[in-house]
Amino acid sequence: MSAPVPSGTRHPMVLDTDTAADDCFAMLACLLHPAADLKAVTVVAGNVNFEQQLENALITIEQSGRGGEVPVYPGCRESLMRGWTSAENVHGDGKGGHSWPKPSQRPEREHAVQALLRLADEHAQELDLVCIGPLTNVAAALILDRELPQKVRELYVMGGSNNFRGNITPAAEYNFYADPEAARAVVHAGFNLTIVDWGLTLRQAVFSDAELERIAELGTSLSHFFGIVNAPTLEFDRTAGIPGSTHPDLLTALTLLEPSLVRRTSRYFVDVETSGEMTLGYSVFDWGVLGREPNASVVEEIDREGFVGTVMRLLGDERTGGASRERLGI
Repeated sequence: MSAPVPSGTRHPMVLDTDTAADDCFAMLACLLHPAADLKAVTVVAGNVNFEQQLENALITIEQSGRGGEVPVYPGCRESLMRGWTSAENVHGDGKGGHSWPKPSQRPEREHAVQALLRLADEHAQELDLVCIGPLTNVAAALILDRELPQKVRELYVMGGSNNFRGNITPAAEYNFYADPEAARAVVHAGFNLTIVDWGLTLRQAVFSDAELERIAELGTSLSHFFGIVNAPTLEFDRTAGIPGSTHPDLLTALTLLEPSLVRRTSRYFVDVETSGEMTLGYSVFDWGVLGREPNASVVEEIDREGFVGTVMRLLGDERTGGASRERLGI
């Protein structure tokens, strides 16, 4: 990881997302955290139907109290080579099945890949990019501009599984599995890359029933939004034997915005399997066995109490989260 942004400095950033459930919460962090200067949301094919992902992003911006302030750009609607891999069995419609008020803001006409390249030029060496879905948009941007890694200050990726099990196949984590060719291109492109993986999520980013109850008791519109949107994923996680709800995307955003939450990282050579019959999308995290130069910093331990506390503060902020029934559409 590069040197931390000086205290009081806001990160010009882009969030690249396949907006459903925890993606929405990561977006809230980027919209509300005092260190974030969110320039754009770019949407990529992933968790749920693409048009629904766009709407979920707009709903989240509206629920944050920042409707119309952050543009949403539609990006690649399929992976580079393999079409679309749905995760609707996990996330439902990605908005908790709730009929939210229709946002007045609409998606931009500019394609997400073009928007990303433009913003990287406008904020050269200053822009942070947080990717919490498949990496198709970033890989497509690399095809158009091979200098993109030198223009982006930090690239934070939620993806892969550091010598741990997958979450869509025994071997693979969803984001890398859904577009393994894109993931492989991005990890080898030369970005200043930090990865938050699925194994870390299961160890340190599961919200227990007691913590979920604490969030509900905040009584703000944002805590209600969290509870409604989180419900389908929580139900799926419980059926999968996970004692709570998983929050890898939210963790990824906050490790960038609050570097003090990161207690330990290690350097790894990371690669992605693109041809295995049973290991498609498998992520290799090599600690030195292959003799290859490391290409990523991998977060291995966080301040879990600090992570939960930050989430509680963001969801409990009455300036943006006052319990508004009109905003919630109930």
